[in-house]
Amino acid sequence: MSSYKCSAWPVLAVAAMVVFAAPPIAAQQSSSRTGRQVYEEVCITCHGPDGRAGVNAEIEKIVKPPDFTDCAFAAREPDRGFLAVAHNGGTARGFSPLMAPLGGVYTEEELQLAISHIRTFCVDQRWPRGELNLPRPLVTAKAFPEDEMVVSTAGQSGNITTKVHYEKRFGPLNMVEVILPMTSREGASGDQFAGVGDIALEYKRTLAHSLDRGNIFSLTGELVLPTGSERRGLGKGYGVFEPFATFGQLLPHDSFLQMQSGFAIPLEGGHDDEFFWRAAVGKSFEQTKFGRVWSPMLEILMARPLADHAKTSWDLLPGMQVTLNARQHVRLAGGVRLPVTDADVRKKSVIVYLLWDWYEGGFLQGW
Repeated sequence: MSSYKCSAWPVLAVAAMVVFAAPPIAAQQSSSRTGRQVYEEVCITCHGPDGRAGVNAEIEKIVKPPDFTDCAFAAREPDRGFLAVAHNGGTARGFSPLMAPLGGVYTEEELQLAISHIRTFCVDQRWPRGELNLPRPLVTAKAFPEDEMVVSTAGQSGNITTKVHYEKRFGPLNMVEVILPMTSREGASGDQFAGVGDIALEYKRTLAHSLDRGNIFSLTGELVLPTGSERRGLGKGYGVFEPFATFGQLLPHDSFLQMQSGFAIPLEGGHDDEFFWRAAVGKSFEQTKFGRVWSPMLEILMARPLADHAKTSWDLLPGMQVTLNARQHVRLAGGVRLPVTDADVRKKSVIVYLLWDWYEGGFLQGW
């Protein structure tokens, strides 16, 4: 999920539709035009012939149109996001009302032609397209590099762990992440302990992506530091290195599949390595056309210590993600993790998160 860097959505028709007369209806109904022709008819007044704007001084006193040649912005936005604003206007995504709704003047097919021409302005194909940025599962890691802050909470039998995830993308393919956990737990004697858990640092690199194939593949290395108190049950007491691979695949009818597989390798002796595998399958629904998006999904979680006679643990995690605001850069998700193996010993847990894609604007913007 992504959007424009500026505080207002790009003005695909902006004041040109307000100040100047619309093209003749007969011309608008032509089905033989190219993307360039539609762009030059409806967008060029504000965005310029090369997509860099700088051609409408009056409009730019109010809002600065984006630079469509900036791949850091343009590539991460899916076509559906561009189309929502072109069709329903800037306020449909919490941006400037100067963006006129064009759905009553142009068909979706014609607006899509203009968007296809906008896509030609970003010439660096290393940037993964926003369509590959699939809904974030509750446990399974994503392959798409992000600029996000996520606060997640997991509760189980009176023990609560809240993690603050800060993700920063740099360049087209790289991302770093810092995970700060805060844990509250009840000791054996009934005492309550709270404090910082084991802080984690991550580096992610996208190795392959293709919009035509609808998939993306990344490798990540995570270092978990022994910052939490082992005596108080807030940390393991030793560091862990977790290399893992992540994969995302678009499926028909707005469905998706995400997978993660890797190892947890303790950095001191006396502890077993562990192999883990996770998958999430789901489907996204628009509540109304271009409106709130609901994404139910089911995660399948497996972990097995690499030791003789070790047991494999399996869990199921049904969950749901929903967009909260018009800009769709603030999202809420929740679910229940249900043990499948050793269900009489291991207990279920409730997991929720609040996600803010800060690249798209402030938390309070776009509502």
